[in-house]
Amino acid sequence: MSGPATDAPREECGVIGVYAPGRHAARIAFFGLHTLQHRGQEATGIASCDRGTVHLHRAPGLVGSVFNEDNLSTLAGEAAIGHNRYSTTGASSVRNIQPQVIETIDGPLAVAHNGNLVNAPQLRRELLENGVGLQTSSDTELIVQLLVVGTGDWLARIRTLMARLEGAYSLTIMTREAVYGVRDPRGFRPLVMGRLDDGWVLASESCALSVVGASFTGEVAPGQIARIDPGGMTLEQGAPPLRRAFCTFEHIYFSRPDTHHGGSLVHAVRQRLGRRLAMEAPTDADVVVPVPDSGNPQAVGYAQQSALPYTDGLIKNRYVGRTFIEPTQELREAGVAMKFNPLGDNVKGKRVVLVDDSIVRGTTSGPLVRMLREAGAVEVHVRVACPPITDPCYMGVDMAAKDELIASDRPVSEICDHIGADSLAFLSLEGMMQALEASDGYCNACFTGDYPFEPERFVQLELGSKNQFASVWGD
Repeated sequence: MSGPATDAPREECGVIGVYAPGRHAARIAFFGLHTLQHRGQEATGIASCDRGTVHLHRAPGLVGSVFNEDNLSTLAGEAAIGHNRYSTTGASSVRNIQPQVIETIDGPLAVAHNGNLVNAPQLRRELLENGVGLQTSSDTELIVQLLVVGTGDWLARIRTLMARLEGAYSLTIMTREAVYGVRDPRGFRPLVMGRLDDGWVLASESCALSVVGASFTGEVAPGQIARIDPGGMTLEQGAPPLRRAFCTFEHIYFSRPDTHHGGSLVHAVRQRLGRRLAMEAPTDADVVVPVPDSGNPQAVGYAQQSALPYTDGLIKNRYVGRTFIEPTQELREAGVAMKFNPLGDNVKGKRVVLVDDSIVRGTTSGPLVRMLREAGAVEVHVRVACPPITDPCYMGVDMAAKDELIASDRPVSEICDHIGADSLAFLSLEGMMQALEASDGYCNACFTGDYPFEPERFVQLELGSKNQFASVWGD
């Protein structure tokens, strides 16, 4: 669904890798992907390996609708990798659904990718100039082809690949001998490891490990390669680690609340963000109301710190997802009403603090403020548990173009007037980092414009790949 009900940053995908001797690895991957469904709802796929033969099933849709007992049973083998693709706003193509699989002289190769390559246009041009045909618009195909044209064993090819790639990437790779997990040298995207009886699991988030019965053993470190084969798990540095730049939005919005990053539970971090927000931006009010569901823990933290009652003021329709059915003009204008409905009895006659995790385009905040007023709220004070988003992301998060970001060229007072709130406050950058209990190690480029890469590469990527290959964004 497009329009005002989707004012949120969109993650690009989730990945999983499984090596489970004596077990049906694809079934384990299925349950892991089901747990990672929040990271991508457009398409999903699983590739398995059975005695050197790769089986693949992938299709548009949610994990639970794409896979069933019939097609899952065809994915035989003790090794598997899987992928969830996020909902893009551009054109979709079945060819871009992952994992991507190719037959090579050294056996089958399957790759699933979470991230975005900053130097994708250059890599694409080099491959085409060298006679390598490309069939999709995804960064993932570039990774596959660079591995294919490499030399040495697969481990050597992965090391060479890492020396070529610039940007954000967490990969699961499957060959006939092993399953690999690869994380970029800055650690933009998460990738964790878990022990599963005699086997191992790699996943974008730790919540997927517990669901499949694996015990968390640690993160794949930035620049590291994890290899899983009959000999067990081995770790080695594939590229020198660079200054760490973990995406802050993994804590703010993307990851499931029951996930751990860097030893911290995401839910606890979000509550700390809310508490810090209450310290920085208190107001006279009667109740604290979250924008569900992503704003719930932040609102709990705000209520705890401010000693104000926490209540539900908005009910979310969790079944409003992407739809290709065009609404009438009246429904299109209603927009947010298709996704949220107010609880009038909880807000009538009350001064409300409305807590959200972030504001991107500002298309949802205004209608929600109006909705609460129409339900009887006498005041609506909006509090946002992160700093204003002023700059786009070039590392794989579909945030919005700069001219679409409401905070890119507007002061907070003007944004407040635009959304019709009685007051508006964002968490400071310093307050956010204090809530994260960190002083460094995060990418905050969307708040500061301070990117880990040279800006001229972004211009080339935005004018080249984004326009010519629209669906690159989100692979």
